[in-house]
Amino acid sequence: MFRWLSPVALYGGFLRRCLTGAGLTSQTMQIDEETTIHFWGPKSSIKPSLILIHGFGPHGVWQWRPQITFFSNTFDIYIPSLIFFGRSTTKSSDRSEVFQATCIVKFLEKLGVQKCSVIGTSYGGFVAYHMANMLPGKVQKVIIASSLVTIKKKDVDGLLERAKVDKIEDLMLPVTASQLRTLITFSVHRRPPYLPDFLFNDFINVSLLLVPLLLLLFQNSYMFLFLTKLILTSFSD
Repeated sequence: MFRWLSPVALYGGFLRRCLTGAGLTSQTMQIDEETTIHFWGPKSSIKPSLILIHGFGPHGVWQWRPQITFFSNTFDIYIPSLIFFGRSTTKSSDRSEVFQATCIVKFLEKLGVQKCSVIGTSYGGFVAYHMANMLPGKVQKVIIASSLVTIKKKDVDGLLERAKVDKIEDLMLPVTASQLRTLITFSVHRRPPYLPDFLFNDFINVSLLLVPLLLLLFQNSYMFLFLTKLILTSFSD
């Protein structure tokens, strides 16, 4: 499919306009000799800082549009892409969520952020959890959504059995429309609407697993947004 005909590419352009309208710009920062972080953030910081950590697969631009619109008047929002998602890269061989958290911590230090609140969803919840442990004085409030930070091997084994796959990457890294449909089915609490194969293939080929349109239905809930904002703003330090 030509890129200008791609629904995913077109939606990506819409999202970038939404972020620009919220006062955010696309930026890149080298945090050390090996690692570069791409992020969307304000040109200058004058409000409390809120860090949004995306889940596995999509980069932050896709997962956080409703929250960006909702929070932009109250917070300076930073949406980094985790390493190997979007345009964030490293030469390091480390692939752990602790390494991801360490990179975001370095990123915040480079930005000069003294204190912040963090929201992490799914895989990003693991990163947010480790960030809070690393920076107990800097991270003021943490919200973790849809993230099994206490996951055990038996949980993974049970998921593999239900999905009828041998390895977790066979579920989490789909390369066909059928595999992506299976992943989405296991990722939402209600049966997703039918989508044709060409759209799933577009997600895979054009946008490298940008699936939050279906995976993050819960984040489009106004109640989720309201409760999150209440938690972040109702406690004084």
